[in-house]
Amino acid sequence: MKHLVSLDDVSAEDTHGLFQRVDELLEARKAGRGGSSLQGKTLAMIFQKPSTRTRISFEVAMKELGGDALILREDEIQLGRGESIADTARVLSRYVDGVMIRTFKQSDVEALAEFAGIPVINGLTDLEHPCQVLADLYTVRERFPEWTKKVKIAYVGDGNNVANSWLLAAGKLGLHLSLATPEEYPPDADIVSRARALASESGAKIEIGGDPKEAAAGAHVVYTDTWVSMGAEKERRERLPRFKGFQVNAELLSAADPQAIVMHCLPAHRGEEITDEVMDGPQSVVFDQAENRLHVQKAILAELMANQTKEG
Repeated sequence: MKHLVSLDDVSAEDTHGLFQRVDELLEARKAGRGGSSLQGKTLAMIFQKPSTRTRISFEVAMKELGGDALILREDEIQLGRGESIADTARVLSRYVDGVMIRTFKQSDVEALAEFAGIPVINGLTDLEHPCQVLADLYTVRERFPEWTKKVKIAYVGDGNNVANSWLLAAGKLGLHLSLATPEEYPPDADIVSRARALASESGAKIEIGGDPKEAAAGAHVVYTDTWVSMGAEKERRERLPRFKGFQVNAELLSAADPQAIVMHCLPAHRGEEITDEVMDGPQSVVFDQAENRLHVQKAILAELMANQTKEG
């Protein structure tokens, strides 16, 4: 990989290789061996959307690999005052060794990658959330050794950026993914088409509908996300009634496999898309999933930045 802009850029082989690197980094961490593969390197982190997990996990990941990270808010750089993405990319390429950006438009990340001579990582856009779903996949892999063949993943809720990235991941890796979203809030149509095209090659089974119980039936993973994503707060009163019946609760979970795990990418609106009983229950791996953001992103950074040479 040269950049991580979309999960459509990441092959199945890339994914499995990345997870092997995560395994190696985790073993070294448990043995008390620090990393130095990014010594002397700096990651610029641009935040046009606020963050808890993305910011902390990337900063800690860089430090654990021997590097450093700069946090850049939109109001602190000229990008927020009209400087072009192309010019920002060219300047940052002269100063730092990689860029992670958390923003609104997918096209902005694509443009940054086009003009940067250094690796660019998509920390989140309105369309995709690749780092999150890679960490999710690793979490599934931890629990189910045959995760690519015998595991059904049910996604219940908003057809948002996380759902879109899950579709691309399923298509690439040959997974069984069942999505249930309200009719008014489906996943992106172009991504659905792309995922189905990928599935025809990989053997993935992708189901998209509007019945949460049908999606959860026999599932080994039950996944949800907030119903009101960042940027959609003004739609809150309109949205919430449309999601009635999509809550991940004990009743819905009873339709899944008895050994099913429950996942949520956080932050959670407890009592809305998920109940306390389920999120704090024995089947929840929500906080393991959050921890894996750190470990997977360490592997992403090492993969992209350890041996890269600036292009100018």
